[in-house]
Amino acid sequence: MISQRSRYALKALLHLARLPSGKVAKARDIAEQENIPEPFLEQIMVDLRRAGFVDSRRGKAGGHLLARPASLVTLATVLRSIEGPVAPLTCLSRTAYRRCEDCQDEKSCALRRLFKETHDAMLHVLEQRTLADIIENSRGGVEIAPEIFMGAGI
Repeated sequence: MISQRSRYALKALLHLARLPSGKVAKARDIAEQENIPEPFLEQIMVDLRRAGFVDSRRGKAGGHLLARPASLVTLATVLRSIEGPVAPLTCLSRTAYRRCEDCQDEKSCALRRLFKETHDAMLHVLEQRTLADIIENSRGGVEIAPEIFMGAGI
């Protein structure tokens, strides 16, 4: 399952992705509209800025906006920036591979085979879906399984 922090990060990014180009949103407004505790959102926005997903502007007319087009932000990149590796086992991670300490032979490991199949299927979806896809789906376009966004089964 994905963490609450990742769910809130995705909700905040989707909020920003729905804004007209160049328009900013204040964290207070995002928090209120997306039902996210504002102090927690502020911490998440710092992480999203550091990861290059969000830009921020200071001042009276300041706020947050997407740093890149929604069509270039995949769910996998967001989850990795917030959660770290998305693999259920370290021996399956593409970004942080490490052999399991108790594993005698990865090729014959029944757990690795089982989790590889499910992980590959999940990763395929997460690497293909973008913020723009999710927004399009909410308008009746691209079909996305609801459990992907809600975290069931991840």
